[in-house]
Amino acid sequence: MAFGLFKKKREEKSEIPSVKAGHLNLTVQKVVNETADAISIYFEQPTAGKINYKSGQFLTLIAEINGKKERRAYSLCTSPFVDSHPAVTVKRVEGGLMSNHLGDKLKAGDQLEVLEPIGNFTTTFDANNERHIILFGGGSGITPLMSLAKSALNQEPKSKISLIYANRDANSIIFKTTLEQMEMENPGRFKVVHVLGQAPSDWKGHKGFLTQEIIKQALETLPHLTPDQTEFFMCGPGPMMDIVEQSLSNLDIPKAQVHKESFTSDAGKKKEKSADDNKIIAREVTVIYDGEEYKYTVEPGETILEKGLDQDIDLPFSCQSGLCTACRGKCVSGKVKMDEDEGLSEAELNEGYVLPCVSHPLTDDVVIEIG
Repeated sequence: MAFGLFKKKREEKSEIPSVKAGHLNLTVQKVVNETADAISIYFEQPTAGKINYKSGQFLTLIAEINGKKERRAYSLCTSPFVDSHPAVTVKRVEGGLMSNHLGDKLKAGDQLEVLEPIGNFTTTFDANNERHIILFGGGSGITPLMSLAKSALNQEPKSKISLIYANRDANSIIFKTTLEQMEMENPGRFKVVHVLGQAPSDWKGHKGFLTQEIIKQALETLPHLTPDQTEFFMCGPGPMMDIVEQSLSNLDIPKAQVHKESFTSDAGKKKEKSADDNKIIAREVTVIYDGEEYKYTVEPGETILEKGLDQDIDLPFSCQSGLCTACRGKCVSGKVKMDEDEGLSEAELNEGYVLPCVSHPLTDDVVIEIG
């Protein structure tokens, strides 16, 4: 049932990339098997114009599976400075609709609907920079780190890049050959420290799960620059990143120098701890998107995005867990409660940005502008 919904027909989106998130129809250039359960999907550049993206960002792939359009966000593993074709890496997840669909059926020449690249897990490259970029990766978390490493090596000749990469076993190392080649081509500038949970008997590297002690030992083998010349980027399973964060905190690394990309959300845990059920009641919200205004009522237990989609409003979204920021909007009036805000920077939060996919209205005058 619609609650005072105002809706107008939207114009078709162009294939030309723009600053605003939109839809692209991309042709698959090739599919590369990285490991037994991971593939990289390379796309042809659109004839209307080259896709502009930043290292560390992601694409949202849209595919019809069992009669329903599914969306999943996948990080770009390529560098806009190095690679002619943008690519994402997809690792199969047990029971995962999209990852198994792509792994089983996708081939060169196929077309995929894709949302334009977005994401804040980035950095600005400058040829004058002389810094040490230390990357922590776990499993498929290597994907955006690979993009950052390639770009840093290409754009900052004075900088050094180190990667501490944890995997289940040697066969699980995504980009293994590429990483070895990058080390050979950049002696003294690029170093990889592998950590294997199940290591072969002749393995000379770190063994077991990534621990604070292993992190401490690994950091001692890396090039040393002053603290203000070092930046840290991490991406991988939540428990791994918790260990990395604690280790860096123990070393008194300022939070401003630590950047994190999450593939999974703690929204459920946060909601259980912080939800104020007395304030979350049915309230009308106004959402402004692409110049159109929509009004509808959000019930308790619903998010602003969920109800908008139920009303057949074509709002942008991807992960629906507060991580990817595809749905990001600015709350220009009223107040909302977010179950998860990890995807937003402190500056964005201060400016009033919210994530409708995990937001509930707390006042009767909520107005959110998206795009």
